[in-house]
Amino acid sequence: MFIDQANVKVSAGNGGNGVMSFRRERYIDRGGPDGGDGGKGGDIIAKVKDSIHGLADYRNIKSIKAENGQAGGGQNKHGRNGADKIIYVPKGTIITAGDNIVADLTHDNDEAIIAKGGEGGFGNAHFKSSVRQAPKIAERGEPGEELELTLELKLIADVGLVGLPNAGKSTFLSVVSNAKPKIANYPFTTLVPNLGIADIDGDSLVIADIPGLIEGASEGKGLGDEFLRHVERTAALLHLVDINSDTFEEDYKTIVYELKYYKIDLSERPTIIAASKTDAMEPAELKKRLARLRKLAGQEILILSSPQKIGVDEVLRKAKAIVEEERQQQPAQEQTEATVPVFELSEKEMEDAWSVEKDGEVLVVSGAKIEKHARRLDLSDYYAQLRIKDIMHKTGIMHELSRKGAGSDSIVRIGNQEFPLQ
Repeated sequence: MFIDQANVKVSAGNGGNGVMSFRRERYIDRGGPDGGDGGKGGDIIAKVKDSIHGLADYRNIKSIKAENGQAGGGQNKHGRNGADKIIYVPKGTIITAGDNIVADLTHDNDEAIIAKGGEGGFGNAHFKSSVRQAPKIAERGEPGEELELTLELKLIADVGLVGLPNAGKSTFLSVVSNAKPKIANYPFTTLVPNLGIADIDGDSLVIADIPGLIEGASEGKGLGDEFLRHVERTAALLHLVDINSDTFEEDYKTIVYELKYYKIDLSERPTIIAASKTDAMEPAELKKRLARLRKLAGQEILILSSPQKIGVDEVLRKAKAIVEEERQQQPAQEQTEATVPVFELSEKEMEDAWSVEKDGEVLVVSGAKIEKHARRLDLSDYYAQLRIKDIMHKTGIMHELSRKGAGSDSIVRIGNQEFPLQ
């Protein structure tokens, strides 16, 4: 079965805890700290694999977990890092978490970390200094990222074939390529998108046959809404209209409407319109219908009879010209977009930023870096409190707490932990 969308929960590995340990050797009364750091948790990595063509492997998989890092040990032993978990997906897979794009894997061998493993906590050997000979503190490992992800396959094609059921799309694809779609004379013959490669004038076009759309497809009716996503990446559309249909004009308008009111407007995509099944009509009647369709569409209508290969090369040549033009414009557009100045905080500046707000009598400290430090400490422990206060002194947070009226009896909250400022 072809599956082009799947939902899965991914959990990267947790970092291992650092260890508090002191050397224990004969004849040495007070050995120094030798607690090792915890290992890093494994990442979840998505990678393109050529032999995979759908997302069926994830149909019954609800969660994916990477390995946790191991805790550190005495004698400065570093905990083992957790193994990464690689999930293989077909080319053209977009991975999202809510409205955020986590990864867009559009090329061969693309890969991306989609959930990061937690860092291991420092053991007490890490905190030894000239003024702190016997630190009694060790950090906890950070939790790995947990995300509810949607994997969505959007076929990578040059040309998208659209039209109502039985417009002749599957027949056209079977004639111009080595694709072997199922063909029959009833609606929704094509239940999965089909890809074919058509050769023309020494070049090749990748063509996607999109399953038949119906009225209301853009609102989720029928099968069309499930497959319109595959049109999003095509450089051109080939809209086939069954010229023998008694409602060919309404048929044409139905498809244009559904393309326009999909989640992105696809009706503005460069489009070739071809009247299909022209061999089954008298020339005089065909001429009249072509004139009516040309007036309605406001552009040239190509004549096509796939079984007889009438008009096939002309359609492919026009598609090839459009695709080449569109692909040439893309680098120029990307370069133009890249030259527009965008002023943003760097990743480090964003991480280092913090704020202090009041929540009743509690002073709430927020910020990526300070919250990360807090997660790695048990702030109910006296020595952990000394550690976090030292960090707050160095970053200027203590000064801001004073400005906010903090005293020795004040309570500070970082993340979900609270501790006294005294």
